[in-house]
Amino acid sequence: MPLEIATVPCLADNYAFLLHARETGETALIDAPEPGPIQAELDARGWSLSQVWLTHHHWDHIDGLPELRDRWHPRVVGARADAHRLPALDRQVSDGGQFTFAGHEVKVLDVSGHTVNHIAFYVADARAVFTADSLMALGCGRLFEGSADQMWASMQKLAALPDDTVVYSGHEYAQANAAFALTIEPGNPALDARARAISAARAAGQATVPSLLAEEKATNPYLRPSSSAIRTHLDMVNATDAEVFAEIRRRKDAF
Repeated sequence: MPLEIATVPCLADNYAFLLHARETGETALIDAPEPGPIQAELDARGWSLSQVWLTHHHWDHIDGLPELRDRWHPRVVGARADAHRLPALDRQVSDGGQFTFAGHEVKVLDVSGHTVNHIAFYVADARAVFTADSLMALGCGRLFEGSADQMWASMQKLAALPDDTVVYSGHEYAQANAAFALTIEPGNPALDARARAISAARAAGQATVPSLLAEEKATNPYLRPSSSAIRTHLDMVNATDAEVFAEIRRRKDAF
């Protein structure tokens, strides 16, 4: 594949990602939690930073940018609707828009919920979607600004991507998310198996990010409000998908 992706652990439980185009030598960074690990990964691989794509305004996704900007002078991409609370942007993008990176199309998706104007970046040529704090491994982001309806719409938008899409989310939360998911759909054998695999990976110090979208659709309760098993378990057989999603998110907040 002409595009290579490196996962960079940052802070206590964040992830940043480097997307590298072998043909041109260009490298894009998705989110900038802190500069040190990102600089070290770039240096170790001999890559130069060309662009930075910001998903949302929270400090643990942008605070590393000033130092990276001072060294590499990358072009910074972010949501036009959130430009007033993001670092200075060289390119402002909107839902449904697209731009090219090293000749590869990047599609912009508004995935509001965790924050309003949160965006994700879908790169079909890499089979990758960078979701930050929207869709996560066995979870979704807490609703700090947006509504449950907004986040459910965002989940549907992401679930419509091809099943072989790899989901690059922003935090190492899968083990806690698995414990909660088992309370929502305890009879799901795929979820049971994934929870065991996550526990083994974390015990070995391994990351659980990225994940495959098909696996998220089979195990992530936030993508499964239409499941008859979940609806029966929650006593919400006749509820709408949006109502079931909201109840799952409410229960996670109290978990």
